[in-house]
Amino acid sequence: MAGKNLFCIDLDQPLLPGFRRFISSWCWQAGGQTLLLDPGPLSTIPHLLTSLRAQGVTQLDYILLTHIHIDHAGGTGELLKHFPAAQVICHPDGHRHLIDPASLWQGSLKVLGRMAEIYGEIIPVPAEKISYLEQIGPTGVCSYLTPGHAPHHCCYLEGDLLFAGEVAGVRNPVAHGIYMRPATPPRFLLEVALDSLQRMINLAPRRMVFAHYGLVDDALTHLDIAHQQLKLWVRGTLEVLPLPAAEQLEAFYQWLLQDENFALIHQLPPDIQAREREFLANTLRGMREYVTPLGEQARQQLVA
Repeated sequence: MAGKNLFCIDLDQPLLPGFRRFISSWCWQAGGQTLLLDPGPLSTIPHLLTSLRAQGVTQLDYILLTHIHIDHAGGTGELLKHFPAAQVICHPDGHRHLIDPASLWQGSLKVLGRMAEIYGEIIPVPAEKISYLEQIGPTGVCSYLTPGHAPHHCCYLEGDLLFAGEVAGVRNPVAHGIYMRPATPPRFLLEVALDSLQRMINLAPRRMVFAHYGLVDDALTHLDIAHQQLKLWVRGTLEVLPLPAAEQLEAFYQWLLQDENFALIHQLPPDIQAREREFLANTLRGMREYVTPLGEQARQQLVA
């Protein structure tokens, strides 16, 4: 429980090592309405429903999606069968993929393989249930288009609380310091991601919810770290780019240990460390595809 009208539901994946306290959904009340953020994949909808009932939730007015990746939105269509009055809010670029998720499902299988199979198939959402609103009814929640992690990424702000999705990457609680890392699968554009982060910094939120993972009370500190990490990690990508492809990932990891926040990976339990290292391949790929076509002058500007 994160607050009187705000609670987190962990959507752990026991068949995937290290996938605990990583995927989650948040539910809260605002303006007399009940909102749920990121219902997660199909495989965890039964657990989500049980948890909502345990909290006395009998109605959902809005289902907010930070983005339409399978681990955040794959179960939306199934959840709507149980809360048919709910309206789904997501980035306009994601609407067609929710209505007809065939290509999104095939893309998930291609990129994630067995992980996508464990998450479960993506269930279609009726077109009339999907919209994008800058101000969500009487809730006081405002939506912001924040491409970067994905072109269809959104953040949501209620008062001083920012529901940040993956705009600031990934966080895991550690005993000392702040462990964070960027999450930049292809197609990654540094300027776009930095702009989205800066616009969230300009909102000056006090608290922030990471999709992966948890609520923090010093939002601006974490947003600033994310802003600096993106630039630092792109420089790291340039450093390992001349190496043979088979050597780049390990060299990238070793180079990143100079990032004082990412270096705290050693405080994480072994299974979560392994999960975090696995995701580095996607991040490196996104950044490598960004820097590879750049000319020498543009590359020099990145390392200046």
